[in-house]
Amino acid sequence: MKRITVIGTGYVGLVTGTCLADLGNKVVGLDIDQRKIEMLNRGEVPIFEPGLEEMIRRNMEAGRLSFTTSYEEALKEAEFVFVAVGTPEGVDGEADLRYVRMAAESIAEVMDHPMIIVNKSTVPVGTGDFVADIIRKHQKEPVPFWVVSNPEFLREGSAVNDFLNPDRIVLGSTDQEAAEKVAQLYLPLRAPIMITDLRTAEMIKYASNAFLATRISFINEIAAICERLGADVKEVARGMGYDKRIGPYFLDAGIGYGGSCFPKDVKALEHMALVHGAHPQLLRAVMEINRDQRRRVIVKLRELLGGTLRDKVIGLLGLAFKPNTDDMREAPSVDLYHMLVNEGAIVRGYDPVAMENARRLLPELQLAEDPYDLATGVDALVVVTEWNEFKHLDLKRIKGLMRGDVLIDGRNIYEPKHMRELGFRYRGMGRGYEPLNGA
Repeated sequence: MKRITVIGTGYVGLVTGTCLADLGNKVVGLDIDQRKIEMLNRGEVPIFEPGLEEMIRRNMEAGRLSFTTSYEEALKEAEFVFVAVGTPEGVDGEADLRYVRMAAESIAEVMDHPMIIVNKSTVPVGTGDFVADIIRKHQKEPVPFWVVSNPEFLREGSAVNDFLNPDRIVLGSTDQEAAEKVAQLYLPLRAPIMITDLRTAEMIKYASNAFLATRISFINEIAAICERLGADVKEVARGMGYDKRIGPYFLDAGIGYGGSCFPKDVKALEHMALVHGAHPQLLRAVMEINRDQRRRVIVKLRELLGGTLRDKVIGLLGLAFKPNTDDMREAPSVDLYHMLVNEGAIVRGYDPVAMENARRLLPELQLAEDPYDLATGVDALVVVTEWNEFKHLDLKRIKGLMRGDVLIDGRNIYEPKHMRELGFRYRGMGRGYEPLNGA
């Protein structure tokens, strides 16, 4: 049993700490947010993540997992200290390292025995060296420590499964022995373990997310072309996916990516490239295409609702940036809400789990009790999040409750022919429908 401290109890920190405890380690979760720690100590989970709440309670009851706000208490016997604090977007798109700096300074102030510092946060290339310098400068007396980069590859909504069944474990360090000690923690997962240098490990995370975002923007660009040429992007993507060189993943056209990782990480990588003299034209195109996807929804609504959205009632079906999470960071729904309000529309919304976050982020948004309440009296519905429950709605009932007949399927979860048979004026994203003047 190893003694581990995880600094930060957000998505990454909470999942990482809980799963490490489930693997038989003694884990202390540390956060400076008193309210969050009090919730966790009561067995309440501040985020929605399938399977996480039960795992937290089980490991707390077994005595393997605890939470505190005290650095001194958390690091008292720690062999490994995972830093999993937020790195929000800065003014120019750069990653803001203030919380990483605070964590490093706090570690240094109470460090009284050797330990391995593991950077789990998504941080710019060079942050491992940055953390080491801060700790050395703020130590009260010299104590040996080692820094290892261990980027996370967790998807919100399936984070627990992703941790326990990873494609790979990436470790970077200037000290091979320290990296191998961290590798020992992951041996029960029986996953490929890659050990490299600090900066390469940090870059792997950014390159991976940028590539996935590029795939999404690529298929959305193809979707726009499909609409002009009368092709169906879902079939195009399926045909592409059979090619082993391409594969089927991240080829779902829609209204673009969101969340806490892709938007922030692509911007941060672009910023890193610019300040070091590179020219990231592809990254800029990826971001611009993603912004365009939201605008395309507004254009479709305008065309189908008589050229103006003023005083039209629009329902947003789904508010979280993806299914199985309540996270609304960089969610398409937020952009759509603001664009629709600027067009003079009246906007309503519903989501199975993100309603509390919606009340906080969009206090003026009218929230419905369920999808049928949302549909009542609206001129148009927009599918924003592909929740499974939305795929099985009574669409005939939905149509009967609406004032209008427009449905914009931002996630392509319905079949165009069936929707038209039900009487909807249906528009997907790249579904090869007839030209608007023939609708």
